[in-house]
Amino acid sequence: MATATATLSPLKTLITKPYKPQPPICKLHHHPSTTTKTKTETKATHTKENLISIEHLRSATLPITALTLPLFLDAKDALAVGGEFGILEGRTLALVHPAGMGGLFLFTLWSGYLGWQWRRVRTIQNEINELKKQVKPVAVTPDGVAVDDGNPPFPVEVKIKELTEERKELLKGNFRDRHFNAGSMLLAFGVFESVGGGLNTWFRTGKLFPGPHLFAGAGITVLWAAAAALVPAMQKGSETARNLHIALNAVNVLLFIWQIPTGIEIILKVLEFTKWP
Repeated sequence: MATATATLSPLKTLITKPYKPQPPICKLHHHPSTTTKTKTETKATHTKENLISIEHLRSATLPITALTLPLFLDAKDALAVGGEFGILEGRTLALVHPAGMGGLFLFTLWSGYLGWQWRRVRTIQNEINELKKQVKPVAVTPDGVAVDDGNPPFPVEVKIKELTEERKELLKGNFRDRHFNAGSMLLAFGVFESVGGGLNTWFRTGKLFPGPHLFAGAGITVLWAAAAALVPAMQKGSETARNLHIALNAVNVLLFIWQIPTGIEIILKVLEFTKWP
C-alpha cells in the first residue's frame, strides 16, 4: 500500500499542476549573402532611376539652358577680349552694324518720302474743297447741264482740275500702305540693329563706351518707338498725332546725320584693332 502511494504521488503532482501554454518558437536563419544581394539590387535600381530622371531633365531643359546661359555668366568669366567668342569678336561682325545702320538711314529717308506723299493725298483734297468755295455758280439747263457762255474758265477752276488730276495720280501710288509697311520694317530692323551694335562692342572690348554715339543711338531707338506709338491716334484722324509723328521723325533724321561722324571714327578703330574674319 505504501509502495502504491509512493508510485502515484508524482502522477498526482502532474495532474494538480496548472498547464501553462508556451508560445511557439520559430527561429529564422538569415543568410548574409542574400541580404547583401538584396540591398545591392535595390541600390542599383534607385541609381538607375535617378540617372533616367536626370537624363529626362537634362533633355527637357537644354533649350532653356541655351537661352538663359548668357544671363547667368559671370562678367569676369565672359570678357570678350581674349578670343572666347571667336568670330563674334572679329572684324566681319563688327562691320555689319555700320553697314546696317547706313542702309537704315537711307531707308528712313525713303519711308519719310512715302509718308509725305500720303500726307499730300490728304491735304490736296482739303485744298480742292477750299477752292470749290470760290467758284461762282453757273447757269444750268433743266437737265442739269452747265450753260456754256463762251468765256474761258476761271483760274480757280483750272487749279481745281489740276489738283484733282494730281490726287488721282497719287492715289495710284498706294502711299498709305507702303508707308505703313516701311515704318514697320524700319522699327523692327532698327531696334534689332541698335541692340546688336551695343552687343558687338561688348563682344570686342568687354565693355561699352558712354558717349555721343551711344546716346544718339539710344535716342534714335526711342524716337522710333514713340513715332510708332502715335499710329493708332493718327488712324483715328488726330492731326496733333500726325504733326507730332512728323516732328519726331524729323528729329530722328537729324540725330542720324549727327551720328555719322562718330560712326566713321568707330569704323576706323575697328579696322585698326580687329582682324578678319
